[in-house]
Order: sequence, then structure tokens, then C-alpha cells
Amino acid sequence: MTWFKRIGLFLVTNILIIVTISIITNLLGVRHWVEAEGINFTSLLIFCSIWGFAGAFISLALSKVMAKWMMGVKIIDPNKAVGVERDLYARVQRLAAAARIPTPEVGIYDSPEINAFATGPTKSSSLVAVSTGLLNYMDTSEVDGVLAHEVSHVANGDMVTMTLVQGVVNAFTLFLSRVIAFAIGRMVREDLEFIVRFASTIVLDILFTILGSIIVNYFSRAREFRADAGAAKLAGRESMIAALEKLRKYANAPEDERGAALASLKISGKGKMMALFATHPPLEDRIDALRRNRY
Repeated sequence: MTWFKRIGLFLVTNILIIVTISIITNLLGVRHWVEAEGINFTSLLIFCSIWGFAGAFISLALSKVMAKWMMGVKIIDPNKAVGVERDLYARVQRLAAAARIPTPEVGIYDSPEINAFATGPTKSSSLVAVSTGLLNYMDTSEVDGVLAHEVSHVANGDMVTMTLVQGVVNAFTLFLSRVIAFAIGRMVREDLEFIVRFASTIVLDILFTILGSIIVNYFSRAREFRADAGAAKLAGRESMIAALEKLRKYANAPEDERGAALASLKISGKGKMMALFATHPPLEDRIDALRRNRY
């Protein structure tokens, strides 16, 4: 589960959708872009754009449902909430009002990890969830910083922005994989052409989707800086810096002290290659940007 969280539920869901689209269109023979003399690139580009953006928006539509299911999020009922749950909901409600957006659904999931996330297809149908580990580890000011960061993601429309970026990547993924698979299919015997082209398309779809995530994650890291800036306005710069400092302190703790709580913390991986796939910038860079007010 750790690897899935680091790469992102959105990416995994998107790969499954792209592969499903490929299988269905191949089995049903929906290949109007293939003509007797070869590939009709205009038709192929239109085909890939339609299905590429469809896959991204299906992923967006399923994002909240998938997050609840995979993370085991317990949604807080504001009419029945007491204690910690009532306080958490009130904090998100206050921050959402300050950001001028409808109050998102608020949830808690049971995990020692120190984490929070926001997801959902629209500003009026969003979810902000935090782990029990975060609530136990951070003080009230730091929790406010984290919640303000997630509310800023919703207010900035980051889910839709990332969906549009993913749609473009999907379109190029589908386009390139089919062009290459078509060329590979022409290299084998006619009786093997369909199965070779089919298998090549699936493999290339997965490969290019993973490579395309480098581009998507680049934009994701940029949106993190913007959400930090939004959090500084909503909850105060010091609250956001304090939250990130607490995360950095925990990240630098000995492995035996961190245990499972840091297993899926959204920080960049070590090494340049892992950094390309990181959805979040290094904590040090985020803290420095806040202190220097560089946005």
C-alpha cells in the first residue's frame, strides 16, 4: 500500500481506466484510424483526445469514492459530531468560509501515518480527510496549517487543473502507444499481427502512463507551493511553517522512532530519479519558500 500512496491513487486509477479503454476498443474493433494505406493521424489524434480526457475525468469523478474506500475514511456528520470530530469539522468549516467555498466533507481515517489529503470532482463536492496519526502528533496550530493547506487545494481548483493536465498526457500516451504498436504489428506475420499489436498497445499504454506521471507530478509539486501560500493566508504563515517543520523533524528521526507513521508521508523520495515521481516538493524547499514569501 505504501507504494500506491506515494505514486498516487489518481495515477493508479488512471492506468486502470486507460488499460480498460484499450482493451475494449481493441476487442470491439474500434480502430477507424487504421486505413488500408496506414494510419490516419488526424482520426487517431481525435480518438486519443476524446478517450484521454474521458479517462482523466472518470478518474476525477471516482476520486472521492476511491479515496473513501481505499483509505477507510469515516465521514463526520456535523449534526452528530462530538469532541475531536466536532472540533475538526468546525475548523474546516471556518477555513472553507474564509476561502469562500462550500464546506467540504470532512473525514478521519485510522492510521499511524502523519497525513492529510483533499480530493473530489468539484469545489462543492470535495473531501478533506486527516489521519489519526496527524491528529495525535500535531498541536492545534499545526493542524490548522495542514487543514488550511488542503482547503486551499479545493479553493484553487487543483483537482480539475490536474485532471486537465492528466487528460493531455493521456491523449499523447494513447497516440504514441498506438503509432508504435501499429509499427510493431507490421513487423510480424499477418496471422500474429492483431495479438502482437494488442499486447504492445497495453504494455506501451502502461509504460507511457508511468512516464507521463513525471509531467503530471511536476505540475503537482507546483500546486503544492501555491497551496502552502493559500494556507499561509487562511491560517497564518507561522502555522503552516510549524506544520512543515514538525513533518521535517519527524522525517529526520531515526527509523525505529518513525515506524509506520512516516511510511507514506508525502515527501520527495531520495535521489534524482525518485524526485521526478514525487507529488510533493522537499519539505525544506516548501519551508524556505514560505519564509521568503516566494510565490
